[in-house]
Amino acid sequence: MFELLIDLLPLLLFATVCAVLLLGYPVALSLAGVSLLFAAIGIWSGVIEEPTRFNFLGGRLFKIMERGTLIAVPLFIFMGLMLERAKIADDLLESMATLFGKLRGGMGIAVTLVGMLLAASTGIVGATVVTMGLLSLPAMLKRGYHPELSTGVICASGTLGQIIPPSIVLVLLGDVLANAMTEAKGQGLKTDQVASIGDLFMGAIIPGMILVISYMAYVAFTAWRHPERAPAIEHDTTISRKQAYITALKNLSLPLILIVAVLGSILKGYATPTEAAAIGAFGAILLAIGRKQFTLARLKDVMQSTVKTTSMVFLILIGASIFSLVFRLLGGDEMIHHFFSQLPGGLFTALLIVMVVMFLLGFILDFIEITFVIVPIIGPVLLLMGADPIWLGILIAINLQTSFLTPPFGFALFYLRGVAPPEIKTQHIYRGVIPFIMIQILVLISIAAWPSLATWLPSIMG
Repeated sequence: MFELLIDLLPLLLFATVCAVLLLGYPVALSLAGVSLLFAAIGIWSGVIEEPTRFNFLGGRLFKIMERGTLIAVPLFIFMGLMLERAKIADDLLESMATLFGKLRGGMGIAVTLVGMLLAASTGIVGATVVTMGLLSLPAMLKRGYHPELSTGVICASGTLGQIIPPSIVLVLLGDVLANAMTEAKGQGLKTDQVASIGDLFMGAIIPGMILVISYMAYVAFTAWRHPERAPAIEHDTTISRKQAYITALKNLSLPLILIVAVLGSILKGYATPTEAAAIGAFGAILLAIGRKQFTLARLKDVMQSTVKTTSMVFLILIGASIFSLVFRLLGGDEMIHHFFSQLPGGLFTALLIVMVVMFLLGFILDFIEITFVIVPIIGPVLLLMGADPIWLGILIAINLQTSFLTPPFGFALFYLRGVAPPEIKTQHIYRGVIPFIMIQILVLISIAAWPSLATWLPSIMG
């Protein structure tokens, strides 16, 4: 019995970490504390034969802080927060409602397009969902939209920031997958391919657009099948169509210029993601100044929020690095590699199991925790089995996006519940997101079946 427990130490470590997180303890401290406890057990039992390897832990953590690619994280967070404080969502929603409101389902399509634009500019799920919940949900309900359709499209559109570049998820995934590639090459992987953050940005564009089009198609189908759920909005006769279009163009122009500057510089190779993030941060300040929304107090608030969020991300990364080291020293890598290599179906079966497990973990864990804890464990194994790193990264990103919508713990559901009017019940939100979860699962299956949806654009862009 004792020998069996010793052999299962890696699994016990993972299970204990999940249990401690479910009890509500801080993520970073739970990862580090539980891992060090199991490290002591491993040393005592003789499983860890070289305790001196822990002497390199300090250098390992300092190397994490020195990664140049991770500088993009605080810069993109700053950019998103500054744009959110500049209230660009207000004008975007007004403009899109003017352009599409006269169509059945037009408000739903407008919310989806605004979610796409905010995803490509701010990339902050919580801010997007809350802002659209405050601005568009009351307007949609007032104009006769069905509560479930309204809440579903707002939640789903708000999570587009997880997959549409510049996405913090893709920045973190790019860094983790790059390390997984290095480790896989050390274990015998023969390839010259890399998985940079820029590659993931390019690979996410087509899947992101497929999601946007699928959301709009569902809204349009619902409006056609059940016109009473998504009625057209009568045009304000006091404003000419020409004036409405000019106002919409004015409101859209500056955010679109910033999006093109950031993503275009990455896609064309003029700037690295970190340099593009700096361009975005500076552009966000200029946009706030142009909109007369820039003050020193607001700048201080944005900088403080950026530091808090970045500190949380990096602290979790440190805890996850300790967890990964202990997991490997306990033999967890060999256990997972042996398990996957014995599965019938090879890479397909292994990938299916990983996707299902990550989907289920999304019910209880945040995307940052899954990225830093799960991906370093399964990444090298799947790469050794032949998975394309860009394809794998996009599949993981969409899977993590789905976790924001899955009841009962989807973060987007909590964000909207906090700002929804009293007549909106939790059941409305839960039922409203189910069709969009199905859409995301179908898109995930499509990308798994046709990897070129994720790899074609990076291949032609070089």
